[in-house]
Amino acid sequence: MASVARLSPDRRAHDLEAMASEELDVLVIGGGVVGAGAALDATTRGLRVGLVEARDYAAGTSSRSSKLVHGGLRYLEQLDFGLVREALRERALILHHLAPHLARPVPFLYPLRHRVWERLYVGVGVALYDTLGGRHGVPAHRHLTRRGALALFPSLKRDSLIGAVQYHDGQVDDARHTMMLARTAAEHGALLATSARVTGFLREGDRVVGAVVTDLETGREHQVRARRTINAAGVWSSELQTLAGTTSGLTVRASKGVHLVVPRDRIRAESGIITRTATSVLFIIPWDDHWVIGTTDTDWSLDRAHPAASRSDIDYLLEQANRVLSSPLRLEDVVGVYAGLRPLLSGESDETSKLSREHAVVSPVPGLVMVAGGKYTTYRVMARDAVDAAVDGLGTPVPPSCTERVPLIGADGFEAAWNRRHVTARELGLEVARVEHLLRRYGTLLTELAAALREHPELGEPVDGAPSYLRVEAWYAAAAEGALHLDDILTRRTRISILTEDRGVAAARDVARVVGPVLGWDGADAEREVLHYRARVEAERQSQAEPDDLTADAARLGAADVRGGARQPLAEAGLEDGQVAQAS
Repeated sequence: MASVARLSPDRRAHDLEAMASEELDVLVIGGGVVGAGAALDATTRGLRVGLVEARDYAAGTSSRSSKLVHGGLRYLEQLDFGLVREALRERALILHHLAPHLARPVPFLYPLRHRVWERLYVGVGVALYDTLGGRHGVPAHRHLTRRGALALFPSLKRDSLIGAVQYHDGQVDDARHTMMLARTAAEHGALLATSARVTGFLREGDRVVGAVVTDLETGREHQVRARRTINAAGVWSSELQTLAGTTSGLTVRASKGVHLVVPRDRIRAESGIITRTATSVLFIIPWDDHWVIGTTDTDWSLDRAHPAASRSDIDYLLEQANRVLSSPLRLEDVVGVYAGLRPLLSGESDETSKLSREHAVVSPVPGLVMVAGGKYTTYRVMARDAVDAAVDGLGTPVPPSCTERVPLIGADGFEAAWNRRHVTARELGLEVARVEHLLRRYGTLLTELAAALREHPELGEPVDGAPSYLRVEAWYAAAAEGALHLDDILTRRTRISILTEDRGVAAARDVARVVGPVLGWDGADAEREVLHYRARVEAERQSQAEPDDLTADAARLGAADVRGGARQPLAEAGLEDGQVAQAS
């Protein structure tokens, strides 16, 4: 296949310099799913586009979702038919056209507890859900007796239901999907830079004409000029709004959603489950060899870069899950915990679970467009609307959005590649299950990893402490997927940080050895990366033992952020020489 744009360290440095040396048509601030989607939307309209992200692709909300692309069954109860219809259309696009290598249908049971009226009520709702979705690419719903439901989900308490309705939604690896969006934008000509923080805006009179961007890897400051700037910073939108010197625009509240990850063998089931709780909904979602259990929905006003899950959050989710499970989950069963913040448009209700998931686009000052709200599934619509607003009045004709017809890299030819997976396994000397894992993460870009394996066979070994991943995946994350730090690889390019009992501590050193030459690390750099990662894991574990948000937040902030500190002297980075020796 033809060479695909790689997000290498050299490419990042080049793109940041290029942004500073020419005027862009559109500068996008934020490397989450909406920002990456906006960059792809704008560049495929023929515009000169740059994107800057203070941390990593999907470092915030976009890597910490429920991993679902869905219409939002519960929004039907709020009579929000437009939002559900729009989201279901996007679900179909993601599953079958845009990212079939990263997304797939997933079955759910909705347990019924009342004999007649609930089956009728829920059945009508799910039928409407199927109808609004056009039944594109997912099996139609079906009604089940108690026996039928327990056959699919043996771990359910028998007295927790009298029957169920089964329906399907979509599942996606959110962090990889967001990164692939960014990489697809690069393939179409966009300039991209992570570890690039906006510290101010450029002005001509009252008009915003770009931004001041600080490279957190080098400390250098760049002035990036653009005819239009899009703020797609999610829960940080208000901070950028203040930086722009305006109080008008969007009002965004952050809602914390916590999820637990437990091994697949702890729950015997062939389907996920969704059921009501007192404050939100409970999902138990099959995710490869694990289950994702979520979610909470509570107001959050503390640190937005590293939202912390408290012991109270964990206990709440375990309690809710154990209400329906015949074999109770214990704290010891939890191998991973993650917390994310949803950017909600405020004003509709004091309860975050009732705030709007719809999005809004505004222009608080000339030259600057802000987009916020929405849900992961509708990222493409949000991106399209933001670019439409940005190019309005640009003075030159701009084509309409075409992203509904632009598959992400790795999608083209995926069905054929999947059908040939047994052949590929023989050619590479790998197990079929391993090739399936790689195809679900890289699609047809697997050919690039295969080429690396032929040149460096040692990369075909499993990662120490994380045998479900190969070393070539870590190498490729640094060489082609924009990863700059160990945390990027263990947390977002792979999910080692939430899929292994030690949260990736054992894997950290092995991965550092593999990616060090790609990222230009010497021995001291690699040690700092390992220590930063271990400190992060320890801070997260401490926060998850704290009883409430305030103490959990304080514990999580005990670990310094690696960005901007990776090449500091050890003492300045909050580390001591003795810690380096201890980590060796």
